[in-house]
Amino acid sequence: MTAIDFAAFVNDLADLSARTIAPFFRSAMTMENKAGQGAFDPVTEADRAAEAAMRARIRQTFPAHGIEGEEYGDEGSSSEYVWVLDPIDGTSAFISGLPLWGTLIGLKRNGAPVYGMMCQPFIGEKFYGDCGQSRYQRGAGTRVIRTRSCASLAEATLSSTSPHLFSAAEAEAFGRVRGAVRLTRYGADCYAYCLLAAGHIDLVIEAGLKPCDIAPLVPIIQGAGGVVTTWDGQPATQGGQIIAAGDPAIHAAAMRLLAGAA
Repeated sequence: MTAIDFAAFVNDLADLSARTIAPFFRSAMTMENKAGQGAFDPVTEADRAAEAAMRARIRQTFPAHGIEGEEYGDEGSSSEYVWVLDPIDGTSAFISGLPLWGTLIGLKRNGAPVYGMMCQPFIGEKFYGDCGQSRYQRGAGTRVIRTRSCASLAEATLSSTSPHLFSAAEAEAFGRVRGAVRLTRYGADCYAYCLLAAGHIDLVIEAGLKPCDIAPLVPIIQGAGGVVTTWDGQPATQGGQIIAAGDPAIHAAAMRLLAGAA
């Protein structure tokens, strides 16, 4: 069985998550801070309810599969097939009423990402891919998406969730890239990677990502022709310092500026 055989199930799983989350968005809800003193990493009722619903559906349909999730940890991580779930990537945007968040659903086979989807139910968008091809869906319409070519960093658009993601050395390295590009935008979380896959952004650079933040996005980026690695060129699946680019030449150029901070 290949990853593409799971496409219909992933779509249904995303719809299940969307139905669970919808009543919470732009409403009063319970929220907790998962981070320690002096930091803020919010989790809401919607995060937990959506992940619980998806986990229950996966266990019911594929009891031999493992699950790795943002809110409820890992189970069966050594299984051949492992689902990677982040019910609301961009919780800070979610609690602020901004639609720059998404449900991330990924599938790994023998440790490698093979299928991924980002669903933004409020806008009604889905981005999904299997490392070979990526597509965009809104309503009944779907289309193949591709990254765009970019001649140089001087013509590139860069995105990152926040300039405060980085340590001192990381911030200095990120600043070198930011100083070389044409435009920098913040605050898009998982959306930025999907916009890169769709050819609207050229470069995404972040640090401190968890596996569930990036593993579902890898097949989308790669399927659209992009490159995604850690800052030292390793596979991005385990998170950490992440760089994604639509054009391999831009990836290489940015990597040179990040050297020393990996």
